[in-house]
Amino acid sequence: MTPGAEIRLTPGGAKVIPAPALPLTRLLVGKTAAEAAALLPRLFNLCPQAQEQAARLSLGLPPLADTRAETIRAHRNRLFIALPLALGLPPRPGCQDAPGLTRGLDLNAFLASDAPLSALARHLRAAFPPGAALTRPLPFPRGAQALAPSAFENSPAGRQAQTPLMQALEDAEGRSPFWRLIGLMADLDAALAGALPPDTPGPTATVQAARGTYALRIETHAGRVTALTRRTPTDHLMAPGGAVEQSMATCPAPLAPLLLALHDPCVAVAIREAQDA
Repeated sequence: MTPGAEIRLTPGGAKVIPAPALPLTRLLVGKTAAEAAALLPRLFNLCPQAQEQAARLSLGLPPLADTRAETIRAHRNRLFIALPLALGLPPRPGCQDAPGLTRGLDLNAFLASDAPLSALARHLRAAFPPGAALTRPLPFPRGAQALAPSAFENSPAGRQAQTPLMQALEDAEGRSPFWRLIGLMADLDAALAGALPPDTPGPTATVQAARGTYALRIETHAGRVTALTRRTPTDHLMAPGGAVEQSMATCPAPLAPLLLALHDPCVAVAIREAQDA
């Protein structure tokens, strides 16, 4: 994980203090394309295949064959281990079941069933009061948009936001924590089916990573790296006015850690209430 960020909860809303930027340009300038592609994933312990794939696509190197397994593994870890623990439920490490929501299963039937993830969905829906922790409809970044520093719904739920299931749920209750969880489940279904959007080659390369779209632009001259611009899903979610600030503004303080687990930023985050500021 990269260095930490901070979320300050106040009576007037929430404010995200971003993590300090890593000196990636200094670390990579002067490296050859092959050296840069090999070094970048070693600097991060999350989504290393996505990091390497983006570097390869930006630098014109042969791409990795398939990075879906990394996304599938990360989604299963969240759904069967991290989020159950955050809700006080028993984790199910090693579970390989798929939600099946994108195969036409009715959401109400899913919630009433004994499917492996139904209990998680029911408990999370009951945890948040109606209307709490909502976000406005921000777009999912497409193409070169992913390199912009502004707020986007760059998340698994955002990636699935235009599907009939997610649109119906948004119409019914807005972009709630439950919408975010169901979007993660739908994204796991899509990854298993090979239905995530394609990665795109550079110079601004985009890769479909576990947390959303990862964007990278590496510039070179005479075979050596001269500049680098990088944008992660966490950058978009925690941007001013982004999904984290919006949802935290109306989240009951005791539920803030659970909401943060739903957003799943790739940096350590400290949550501070006003009296602790």
